[in-house]
Order: sequence, then C-alpha cells, then structure tokens
Amino acid sequence: MVILLGGSSHVGKTLFAQKLMEELHYPYVSLDHLKMAFIRTGRTHLTVEDDAPMRYFLWPFAAEMIKTAIENGQNLIVEGCYIPENWRDCFEKPYLDRIRCVFLVMSEAYLRAHFDAVQAYANVIERRIADRPDLERLIACSKGFFRDCIEYGIPCVEIDGAYDPDAILQKIREKLGLENGER
Repeated sequence: MVILLGGSSHVGKTLFAQKLMEELHYPYVSLDHLKMAFIRTGRTHLTVEDDAPMRYFLWPFAAEMIKTAIENGQNLIVEGCYIPENWRDCFEKPYLDRIRCVFLVMSEAYLRAHFDAVQAYANVIERRIADRPDLERLIACSKGFFRDCIEYGIPCVEIDGAYDPDAILQKIREKLGLENGER
C-alpha cells in the first residue's frame, strides 16, 4: 500500500508520516527532500519559495516512484505539500487500488489563534532553513487545499480545535481506512 499525506504547509504532515512509519513499518519519502535534490542539482530554476509551480513540477517524478513501489509490492508513505489535487490522474485503476490519500489542513480560526505554536513547532521533524511562516500565506494555503479536498473528493483532516497529535493521528487512520489495524 502507498499512503499519501498531502495538504497545507506547517500542518504536521512530516510528523504524522514519521508516526505512521513507526506504527506500520513503512518507509516514507518527504517530497521536500525531492524538491531540494532538484534545486541543489540545478535541474530546475524553481526555488524554495515557488511552492505552487514546484507542486506540478515534482509530481510526475513522485508518481513514477509510487508506481515503481506498487509494481514491486512495496509499501511506502509519501508526504508533502506537493501532492496535487488531481493526483489520481497519473494512475490507472490497478495502481489506484493500492493508494490511499488524506490531506491535512488547519482552519483559519486555528491558525489565527495558534500561529505562535505553528511557528514554534515548524522544525519538530525536519530542520527548515530560513523558514519564516507567513500567517496570511498559511491561511490561503490551507483554504486552497480544503477546497481541493471538496472538489476532488480527497479525504481531509481539518485541525480546528486542540492540536492533539494522538487524536489527529486517529483521524488520519480512519480516513485512510487503517482503524482496524489494516496494513
């Protein structure tokens, strides 16, 4: 099985990929790592600030990695804000049957009330070099991903109350159909 954890920036995708990795014993790939590989090797003119165009630049490469994992009977978690709303279009049915996806977002009210905490926990798993979250950009990003979830039928976990990692992880499991310990 391949699990896709997409959605808004700074919402905890990497944290929850790490938790799922520990629980399911699946390896995970951060699309941020793939992004940096392309930037550092000069294979793209895009920069770390170019999130929207980077999303569509990276996805064909990520989709081929996912196909390869499925063809080899391997499990994998792929996380990042670079999973596009139309991710399903890259896969035929036999592949889609092996992929589960959930997007994570934060409500505007949550971001406005807890922006200091979002900033404080930005480096909880990955060290973000020169990362300065911008509140209005995060709100717009979360709203955009939430709209994508509705329009494209992508399961979504919206963080609107307390940021309780165990409760959020349980919601992610439910959206992925893992609530019965399925692997």
